[in-house]
Amino acid sequence: MERAFDEMHDGERARRTYAAIAEWLAQTPVEQLRRKSQEAELLFRRLGITFAVYGEGGDPERLIPFDIIPRLISAAEWRALAAGLEQRVRALNAFLRDVYTEQRILKAGVIPRQLVIGNAAYQPLMAGFVPPGGIYIHISGIDLVRTGPDAFFVLEDNCRTPSGVSYMLENREAMLRLFPRLCARHRLARIDRYPEHLLAMLKSVAPGRAGPDPTVVLLTPGSYNSAYYEHCFLADEMGIEVVEGADLFVDDQDVVYMRTTQGPKRVDVIYRRIDDDFLDPEVFRPDSLVGVPGLMRAYKAGNVTLANAPGAGIADDKAIYPYVPEMVRFYLGEEAKLPNVPTYLCEREADRAEVLARLDQLVVKLAKGSGGYGMMIGPHADAATRAEFARRIQERPADYIAQPTLALSTVPTLTEEGIAPRHVDLRPFVLFGRDGVTIVPGGLTRVALRKGSLIVNSSQGGGTKDTWVLEEPPGGAAEAAAC
Repeated sequence: MERAFDEMHDGERARRTYAAIAEWLAQTPVEQLRRKSQEAELLFRRLGITFAVYGEGGDPERLIPFDIIPRLISAAEWRALAAGLEQRVRALNAFLRDVYTEQRILKAGVIPRQLVIGNAAYQPLMAGFVPPGGIYIHISGIDLVRTGPDAFFVLEDNCRTPSGVSYMLENREAMLRLFPRLCARHRLARIDRYPEHLLAMLKSVAPGRAGPDPTVVLLTPGSYNSAYYEHCFLADEMGIEVVEGADLFVDDQDVVYMRTTQGPKRVDVIYRRIDDDFLDPEVFRPDSLVGVPGLMRAYKAGNVTLANAPGAGIADDKAIYPYVPEMVRFYLGEEAKLPNVPTYLCEREADRAEVLARLDQLVVKLAKGSGGYGMMIGPHADAATRAEFARRIQERPADYIAQPTLALSTVPTLTEEGIAPRHVDLRPFVLFGRDGVTIVPGGLTRVALRKGSLIVNSSQGGGTKDTWVLEEPPGGAAEAAAC
């Protein structure tokens, strides 16, 4: 694996974007940083910012580690990323509308038909149905990795129920409280309007009969869900109700109502944080206790909008991922502005042979996996682990994909040994409504806290950082270059 790109340092010198941060770190004793880190932990614990990790045998309500050294992105870098993110989400949405209606991309042979229609994420009951505004992916989280000064790649698309935006917002709030003078030294692009943008987007996709002030709710599976804090946080920030399945019912006119102390209240838009399988026991899993019977009847009758749409998961399936650049060409007539990581599909005989021959060099992932589970990083795996994955791939090749082991960029991080580089990725959040695409500048930076680790997922022990997109001074790029 090649040497990782250091986002702060260019040799012995700090890059222009990080100049003030480098000066701050040089002047601040590590022990003072540690005290600030402890303050941040106390702050998060008071606020109840937790992330449950199942099966650990430990605290199911643990904090996600927060690193107090921010990750910085220049205005020019962000403009390029934002353009690529909007293009990608528009293409993914066009793909969903197509595969559930005309299926032009399948008829043209651009994507193998069975890869889509035979995929578990494809929902046949969505066939022929177009949601309000033709929008299927209202909220997406696109995972990006960086390998060089101008080299960003999309690692994964999250089009079902992406999480993490509450941590992005709370990380910024913590930095403003802990380091007000440091924040003031930088022109930070604002992210605090995300809940306002989210609510406006959700209202924009309400059914036409909803009227000028549609009722929006957030549907949660309950307090035992790993992202329950985020569900309550976002609902509170938007000023809407957070509800569980038992709080809603569908009447004989296929209209959704919320139970309130004043009586039933009609619901127009549901920001659902429940997986497809548990949404409606009438058509999905009959044993679901967190869904709403009849919800899909109301949805297909045009009486309620679900965000994101059921069946949107086919767009972020890892076996579909390699075809996203083709989607961009097919639907938009453009070249992808954000490239994919080269990907091998193990169900293809030639790809499988290549993967098995290079297991010590590749990252192997479950095509249906998430959260860093079911993954093997070849260069860091022992012979027994590689042999086990070779067996799994040979037995169930369609279950696996493989990618080169990228040298993820590093940023300075406060560790037990002091300030040291650690690998990071970035999850920007993209909102898509009737009025177009909105992206708050930045996103959630996830950091692999263990030395040498490339796994940044919170479920695998990763932490988070505040992400600072630096706005240009009033004079624009020319003035910024002179600073």
